[in-house]
Amino acid sequence: MTRKTILKLMFGFLVFYLAGCGYTTRSMIVDKYRSIYITPFENKIDVTQEGYAANRYRIYRPALETDVTRAVTNRFFTDGNVKPGLLEAADLMLKGELVEFRRDPLRYSDNDEVEEYRINIVVNLALYDKKADQPVWQEANFTGDTTYFTAGPQAKSEDAAVSDALSDLARRIVERTVEQW
Repeated sequence: MTRKTILKLMFGFLVFYLAGCGYTTRSMIVDKYRSIYITPFENKIDVTQEGYAANRYRIYRPALETDVTRAVTNRFFTDGNVKPGLLEAADLMLKGELVEFRRDPLRYSDNDEVEEYRINIVVNLALYDKKADQPVWQEANFTGDTTYFTAGPQAKSEDAAVSDALSDLARRIVERTVEQW
């Protein structure tokens, strides 16, 4: 065989070998489920609870449950593996409830002012297969979080930090839904 023929055979073998690796960016869940209905998240934060040491950083943020629902829906649209849709046509149904919103101080300055906070948004989730009428999975205390500085070059507002925590929570919910481990 000539050198040219050997090179062609090696190139052809390499192409077929790489084509058969099986790597894909598609979700494993897509073959069975194509659409999801996201119920509006319910706010289950108890604002009447008496404060004590373990919950002193819990705070109330109006309409946060609406923001969570919107962030999760938008993330499913962006991801594209499972499309949000109407209840009647959906294969899956995601139910969620907002159970906690915390802002914990992480770092203090020399004069005891808070320099850095961590925001946690905590939800309980349940994903249902509508056709089989059974739960696919349930998660309690599912958390999205972020940290932010109040001063300095990396400073940002609490609203921007909440937006980041919502994005993190939505990303985690979508990943939990579409990735089958």
